[in-house]
Amino acid sequence: MCGSGHGHQPVETLACSKLSRISPRKRFGQHFLADQIVLESIIRAFSPKRDDRVLEIGPGTGTLTEVLLDHLDHLVAIEVDRDMVKYLCHRFSGSPLSILQQDILSTNIRSHDVLGESSSVRIIGNLPYNISTPLLFHIFDSLDIVQDMLFMVQKEVALRLVAQAGDRSYGRLSVMASLHVDTELLLDVQPESFSPPPKVTSSIIHMQPKHPAIKPKNRERLEMLVKTAFSNRRKTLRNALSNMVAPEQFKQVGIDYSLRPENLEPLDYLRLSEIRD
Repeated sequence: MCGSGHGHQPVETLACSKLSRISPRKRFGQHFLADQIVLESIIRAFSPKRDDRVLEIGPGTGTLTEVLLDHLDHLVAIEVDRDMVKYLCHRFSGSPLSILQQDILSTNIRSHDVLGESSSVRIIGNLPYNISTPLLFHIFDSLDIVQDMLFMVQKEVALRLVAQAGDRSYGRLSVMASLHVDTELLLDVQPESFSPPPKVTSSIIHMQPKHPAIKPKNRERLEMLVKTAFSNRRKTLRNALSNMVAPEQFKQVGIDYSLRPENLEPLDYLRLSEIRD
């Protein structure tokens, strides 16, 4: 923990003097949000309450962190960059911020470090572009303790998350996300809102775990089925899944195997994954 207590010290002077020394790292996919209007939109959409248990992924230089701390009694942040962690600890010394220096992809979201004494957590963050998809899959494994999520992602990823069967962006991520969460695309964020500006437009999305949760009987088979199907998206389902589903099994669950993977609804993929040999 970088600090403890129920209020945090002013950090403006420190932020200004230190910011020039902190450079985004390409290998971590870092682009720092630098737009106050977008920041206010994020906080409005997230609407944090003082006693919420909140996990911030990839705080960067702490632009969002600072505003979150104005609304929360305590905040947990995960940052993989050691230099950034040192900077954040200095900047937020004396604040109710706990920083975990580790890779979010290997973080146990159910751990006491993340959850504390709470039974659920809200997650927020500007997701590193290079790990956004595997990160979402990682979080999907722990949705029973996740209250909701608000993320900044590449617009391309956001469109895949909200895509419906038959849409151009519909794919593996669309199917798996649809079975786990309800996703709302809130607003687009232009490159000039970041430092350095990324080459693509970003989007802010809100995700709510499905209630009641859809629990696949065989999660591994479902993931493999969807991955295999969309690796052969130009083929018919019969040919794309020839090594996993027999023609009579398609008939067994009333699915037309002449369709292409992009035309099959998420719940149909779930049904296919639960056919017994």
